[in-house]
Amino acid sequence: MGSDAKVYTLAEVSAHNTPQDCWLVVNGKVYDVTKFLEDHPGGDDVLLSSTGKDATDDFEDVGHSTTARAMMDEYYIGEIDTATIPEKVKYTAPNQPHYNQDKTSEFIIKLLQFLVPLAILGLAVAVRIYTKSE
Repeated sequence: MGSDAKVYTLAEVSAHNTPQDCWLVVNGKVYDVTKFLEDHPGGDDVLLSSTGKDATDDFEDVGHSTTARAMMDEYYIGEIDTATIPEKVKYTAPNQPHYNQDKTSEFIIKLLQFLVPLAILGLAVAVRIYTKSE
């Protein structure tokens, strides 16, 4: 793993995305994990889903053991040209209109929440009295 290591572009690495030919990028290094697909404890789908991108975050999120990290040396084939990896875009939420309800409409809503049920109750009592007297 000296300075004479082959340098690959992300496009070159992305072309190797099948169970018969699978390459990954982790921490700026390129690994040919084709022979390891069947032995991977998480299954081959996990590795295949990480092709075509920088898989460093996926690798680190799992919390691999020291032994797993040492095994990676066996599959190392070169370095990635970091200029070919797109920058991670930080998510920014869209601007939402701020709902600014004034105190008057707040008062009206509370008043209606009290008066409407009271009016319904009054109407029900009036109907009951009217129908009982006939």
